[in-house]
Amino acid sequence: MPDHKSHSIQYLYQQALSDKSKAELSLDLLLNKAVGIGDHSTGDFHKNLREALDDLVDAEDRIELLKSRYPENVQKMVQ
Repeated sequence: MPDHKSHSIQYLYQQALSDKSKAELSLDLLLNKAVGIGDHSTGDFHKNLREALDDLVDAEDRIELLKSRYPENVQKMVQ
C-alpha cells in the first residue's frame, strides 16, 4: 500500500498522462479529421487548436516536472 505522498504523486502523474492523451486526440482530430467535427467557424477552429496545444504543453510539463522532482516515485509506476 503506497503512502500518502506516493499515492498523491501517482494520481498526479496518471492524470497528466490522461490529459496528454486527451490533448493528442483532440489535435489529431482537428488536424487530420476536421470535417468530422461538425459546423465550426474558423475562429472556433483556431481557438480549439490553441486550446488543444496548450493542454498538451501543460500535460507534458506536468509529466516532466513530476519525473524530475520525484523520480523514485515515477520510476515505480513505469516499471
